[in-house]
Amino acid sequence: MTLHKSASAPQRSADDDLRWMRAALDLARRGLGRTWPNPAVGCVIVKDGELVSRGWTQPGGRPHAEVEALARAGSSAQGATVYVTLEPCAHHGVTPPCSEALVSAGVARVVTAFEDPDPRVAGRGHDLLRAAGIEVTTGLMETEARNVNAGYLMRRDKGRPFLTLKLASTLDGRIATSAGESKWITGEESRRRVHLLRASHDAILVGAGTARADDPGLDVRLPGLEMRSPVRIVADSRLSLPMESQLAQSTPQRPLWMLHGSDAPAANRDAFEAIGAILIETPVANGMLDLEAGLRSVAARGVTRVFCEGGGALAGSLLKAGLVDRLLWATAGMAIGADGRPAVGPLVLDQLAAAARFELVASEVTGADVLTEWRPIPAPNSE
Repeated sequence: MTLHKSASAPQRSADDDLRWMRAALDLARRGLGRTWPNPAVGCVIVKDGELVSRGWTQPGGRPHAEVEALARAGSSAQGATVYVTLEPCAHHGVTPPCSEALVSAGVARVVTAFEDPDPRVAGRGHDLLRAAGIEVTTGLMETEARNVNAGYLMRRDKGRPFLTLKLASTLDGRIATSAGESKWITGEESRRRVHLLRASHDAILVGAGTARADDPGLDVRLPGLEMRSPVRIVADSRLSLPMESQLAQSTPQRPLWMLHGSDAPAANRDAFEAIGAILIETPVANGMLDLEAGLRSVAARGVTRVFCEGGGALAGSLLKAGLVDRLLWATAGMAIGADGRPAVGPLVLDQLAAAARFELVASEVTGADVLTEWRPIPAPNSE
């Protein structure tokens, strides 16, 4: 972490700064899944060691966190310290820049986690604050803040969303019996966790096979969070999803996007367009949808975070293409056997050196299951 601040500034407790930035990051997480294409930002205003107000980016990306916090603080913001998880914006858009709002409020100090890579900002927000005589400290808890906005950064840096692949399997890596029965491999507590994860993402992605076999709703069914159901995306090259499926029937209430090939039957296109689904034509290579191209098209529509719930064929395709940015694996204490359906489809590997590798980030017990979180290890010379 690199901190930049005036050499003449009075000494403050580093622990206090960490405490308030952690609070701001907690607020930022409240916006995940609701602020796209904007970042999810948290802001805390503190004066004389006491909390004055707080704010976070609102649904749709406006108002920004700083504006929310300043509105609640009123005149109490004068002379205060502001903790914000991303550099305040410096460009005129739907609303005036947050950096100008902070100057007008008369704050004394602004602490940020990292510089916004948006070229309309990119240091200009910090410069504007300094030019107004406000002390600026940057780089506090930068890694944590970047993790919160990994989707925003991925979309800006690589032109695609940050993708989390969730798998739920038995001890022997099976997601269903040979007959296709899969409800329920994992327990109720794990399923509740999945609904919380859905609520923190912009979109949920499934393959056509899973959509047809399981007929999922892909909504959020936790009390108080029903309105946080994300966009549903189905990778379905032929637009084969039945019109009587839950996904199709609920399209008027919750958005449905379909990634499909150019050879999808015209009648199927017409049927999905008639119910309001968004059709995204995607290139096909070797009989399979080009998932990277599809994800880029999704990102072009503003999506920054995608939560993939499989099935096995889609999981294998994403892993093979190197498109998995985080892997969540829920393991239940049962075994089905080799005739069960695997969690990951064929990867066509003949050497271990070519396998996708991950490192363990976290592990916890959820009811009778174990949930592990993994992040990919970049291949040598991939950077």
